[in-house]
Amino acid sequence: MSLVEAIKRDALALGFNAVGISQVAEHAQHSALSTETQSLYGRLTEWLQRGYQGAMSWMTRDPARRSDPQLVLPGCRSMISVGMNYYTNNRADEKPGMGRIARYAWGKDYHLLMSQRLAQLETKIAALAPGVTTKSYSDTGPIMEKAWAQQAGLGWIGKHSNLVSADCGSWLLLGEILTTLDLTADEPATDLCGSCTLCIQACPTGAIVEPYVVDARLCISYLTIELRGGREVISDELASKMGNRIFGCDDCLDVCPFNLRTDAVNEPAFAPTPLTLAPNLQALSQISQEDFSTTFKESPLKRAKLSGLLRNVSIAQKNLSR
Repeated sequence: MSLVEAIKRDALALGFNAVGISQVAEHAQHSALSTETQSLYGRLTEWLQRGYQGAMSWMTRDPARRSDPQLVLPGCRSMISVGMNYYTNNRADEKPGMGRIARYAWGKDYHLLMSQRLAQLETKIAALAPGVTTKSYSDTGPIMEKAWAQQAGLGWIGKHSNLVSADCGSWLLLGEILTTLDLTADEPATDLCGSCTLCIQACPTGAIVEPYVVDARLCISYLTIELRGGREVISDELASKMGNRIFGCDDCLDVCPFNLRTDAVNEPAFAPTPLTLAPNLQALSQISQEDFSTTFKESPLKRAKLSGLLRNVSIAQKNLSR
């Protein structure tokens, strides 16, 4: 068994549903960036120049580093991309008075689960190749992980700007391990979106301003999770289009035809709770800081903070009262 085969075997045994490898071209200095790195840097800087990051100021910090893995891990030669399918056979409760939470946040915070398994995979890689250097991230580091996942063959970046897997559809959480190992790369994934524009048509706020480009300032996921501030920071027009969504939005993912192929998983961490499947807006509108901290201690919803959740709940209540 080759080193690549052993790494992939271990990744799947740890519970990852997809694993692939891309090569990081060696360069002597920033002025000699690889073609792939130049492409990533150009796409990122153009997106930032348009202001599409909104209030996410951390996106603007050192775009060169975010585009170049060798500036994150000196000597990096390969990227091991992994994915976990988080689709479960559950449906949100759409009865009157209920809010809507994005599917990825129905269970526990995936960052902890992914980080633990990535660390375990790093340990296995170190045993297979003593002396190797690795660094792992799961949506937490300066890595354009969707682009590298596409290079590694896990899927392609769809017109909604999320990764689409031929096997897992749009329900794939990503992580990666940067390594100094020079590993044989997989074939990049082919874009299979074709002429389909369902995700663009489904977006309630028109946030997909052109195929493959999202203006975060219009995106309901950004508005309900990342945007800080009171009701005044969201325009009346955008608020009216948020419907009953109080944390994230799956509309562009729900309509993707490739989701018809997705098999449900039984990962306990992704199992929804009664609250996340049926968030009662009236009850949530009265939640205290203490109850919020206790209830959402292990949930992605803690990222919105109590003030953000209450703001979102208030908007949803107003929308449902019309």
